[in-house]
Amino acid sequence: MQTYRAPVKEMCFLLETFGFDQLTALERFSAYDMQTVEAMLEQTAAYLTDRLLPLNKVGDEQGLKWDPETGAVTTPDGFKKAYQGLVENGYLGITAPEAFGGGGAPESLGVLIGEMTGACNKSLSMAPGLTRGLVEALIAHGTEAQKDAWLGKLVTGEWTGTMCLTEPQCGTDLGLIRTKAVPVADKEGVYKLSGTKIWITFGEHDLAENIVHLVLARLPEAPEGIKGISCFIVPKVTLDGRKNAIKCVGLEHKMGIHASPTCVMEMEEAEGYMVGVPHKGMRTMFVMMNSARLNVGIEGVALSEIAYQTAFAFAKDRRQSRSLDPAKREEGTAADNILVHPDVRRMLLNVKSTNEGMRALGAWMAILIDLAHHGEGQVKEEAGDLVALLTPVVKSYFTEQGFENISEAMQVCGGAGYTTDWSIEQYMRDERIAMIYEGTNHIQALDLVGRKLPMNGGRPVRVFAARMGEFMASAARDPAMGEFIAPLKEVSEALHAATAIVAERGMQDPEEAAAIASNYLNVFAYCAMAYIWARQAHACINETSAYHRTKVKTARYFMNRVLPKYKGLMPLIEAGKADMMAFDVEELEVA
Repeated sequence: MQTYRAPVKEMCFLLETFGFDQLTALERFSAYDMQTVEAMLEQTAAYLTDRLLPLNKVGDEQGLKWDPETGAVTTPDGFKKAYQGLVENGYLGITAPEAFGGGGAPESLGVLIGEMTGACNKSLSMAPGLTRGLVEALIAHGTEAQKDAWLGKLVTGEWTGTMCLTEPQCGTDLGLIRTKAVPVADKEGVYKLSGTKIWITFGEHDLAENIVHLVLARLPEAPEGIKGISCFIVPKVTLDGRKNAIKCVGLEHKMGIHASPTCVMEMEEAEGYMVGVPHKGMRTMFVMMNSARLNVGIEGVALSEIAYQTAFAFAKDRRQSRSLDPAKREEGTAADNILVHPDVRRMLLNVKSTNEGMRALGAWMAILIDLAHHGEGQVKEEAGDLVALLTPVVKSYFTEQGFENISEAMQVCGGAGYTTDWSIEQYMRDERIAMIYEGTNHIQALDLVGRKLPMNGGRPVRVFAARMGEFMASAARDPAMGEFIAPLKEVSEALHAATAIVAERGMQDPEEAAAIASNYLNVFAYCAMAYIWARQAHACINETSAYHRTKVKTARYFMNRVLPKYKGLMPLIEAGKADMMAFDVEELEVA
């Protein structure tokens, strides 16, 4: 059973609470007032739940077909038609610039649509997700000729894009890349690429007529390591209609996302065109990677949300045992609905409160992305700082908490949750990869402590702390906010102490910072979530509607029942590396 209702009312509340009015005040977004945005979200949700959701289980069960002779990949029944519907309705290019055929909508709208798409069909959502990242990379680093040639059909989704980084001998350490790009003597800007790339999402498929690969490779006599990498467009079909020498030579057999082809791609002197400047390819690729990291975090929210709705639907009908409170026992029945049991409430509210907090943090970050791109002066600078700081936090925490939430939802359903009947086991399998791709979560933690904390002399951290401080000072004027401000202040002080430990020890010994980076990131995430929940509570505390009263209750639950988990991480940060690095390699083997 698959059940999903897009939380459109919640999404609109978040946009209004976290500053969407700053965007509509900009000329470029003036057409996207809240009434228009709500209508678009409703319309898109209706299409996705009607067309993509029913295919989710189909895709999981059927999987993909690969022809070893031609390299062609066939997607499950209904996928091509559903994808074409997305293209025809203009959903895929909604946030792209109008100059290239897009809708010119704010990124914040695109992120919310992305959540709904991922909830309805994560496998299918991965194709347009990567294409959007390629569009952003080409806008940032492509030549005018490249933009004119490639962006039109990528924006509409008529063509799809990929990100070709990983090779058999290297994953995270891209400095080990061996793929070669040799200039063609009589064709300026044209190169012949040879090499093998692995784990390429939607590297081959039948959804679109062309696939445009963004490939990392080395020029002849390029410097060693990361400083010798360049970036290239390598299309499946060239602009003059020739089939290029790039081919899918195998598909990975995976735990989940069975309808998303994860390809081994082989190039034998495939025609390619450099994007950006020689040996600076990581600049281009990072544009695509950072876009993907936010989207991957949102996948955690998406699958956690549909798992929650599934578990709640099950719990409403399931009867098991009697309530421990005689006053809550239903007469004339042998057992009560399991929603009367405190532990079922605990599990559901753990999921609900973290889902709503993550969605809110993601929405705020998406608004910040819009301001970083299109704002001015200090607004633009601070938004950029916060986006840089929060990207690794969102990618890591959302994917881990999302997976944990899906497990909790499965537990609510008991044995039924472990079967295919309720689909939660599929959501768990589909979500697990998100902690690994686009930079494993430990890589995100290293990025946070190694790059983002010291960035611009520590300015992003100071901006984040200042935002929290200003909010706490303002919200404290309302006595009703005391129960939310106190825990936020406590966790912010703990984060400040943890940051000092990371900075001091990391300067003396990089291994110390690396050993505590993941725990530090999670303390940061708890603090960010507390800030986001306090802001939501502040927006609702004096309202009287049922929606606002429930929101305050959920904020209270998070502060009292979920947030205290950060306290268990502080001793681990204090402990440093000593215990984990005390073992010789031989001691790790089974005795």
